[in-house]
Amino acid sequence: MHVEAYTAVGVVTGAISPPGGPRDVLEATGALVFDEGALYPLDGGAARPVDGRPLSADDILVVGLEMDPDVPVHSTWHPIVLEAGPFRISGELPTLPGFDPGRALARPGGTFLVLRDVRLELLAGRSAGVVERPFALVNRYAIDRVAAELVLGFFFPGARLETPQGRPA
Repeated sequence: MHVEAYTAVGVVTGAISPPGGPRDVLEATGALVFDEGALYPLDGGAARPVDGRPLSADDILVVGLEMDPDVPVHSTWHPIVLEAGPFRISGELPTLPGFDPGRALARPGGTFLVLRDVRLELLAGRSAGVVERPFALVNRYAIDRVAAELVLGFFFPGARLETPQGRPA
C-alpha cells in the first residue's frame, strides 16, 4: 500500500506492507516502516531514502490515504480545520449519529483519527500548492489549532479550539 506521511520537516512517501492498514500498525507498533520510500524535505532539499527505517508515530502529523480506512458505516460527518506543525488540514471528521460532545462518555482511544475529503497546505505563506486526498489519519496529539462546529477538546488535547468563524470555542 502506498502512503504519504507528513512530518514537521518533510513528507515521507513510499510503500508499506503491514498486515492490516496503516492505522492498525501505527496504533500497535508506534511506527511505520517503508519498504520503498523517500523523505522530501519541506525546505526544498534533495530527497533522501528511508527504506527499512521506522518512522515514529510521534513524528507523524498526518498520513494521506487513497483508500477508506474502515470508517463506521453510519457516521455523521462534520467539517473541521486543523493546524499541525507547518500544515493546515481541512476535511470532515466522523461521529456516530446522535453524538453530543458535551455529554459523551466515550473518548477517542487511539492516537490517529480519520478524516475524509482532506486538503493539506503549508502555513506561513509558503506556496507549495495544495494536496487533496480522499482520506487521512491525523495525529490528535500533534494538533495545535482546531476550528469546528463541535467542541472537540477531548479529541485534540492541548489544541486551541475555535469556531469555524475563528472565535474561541
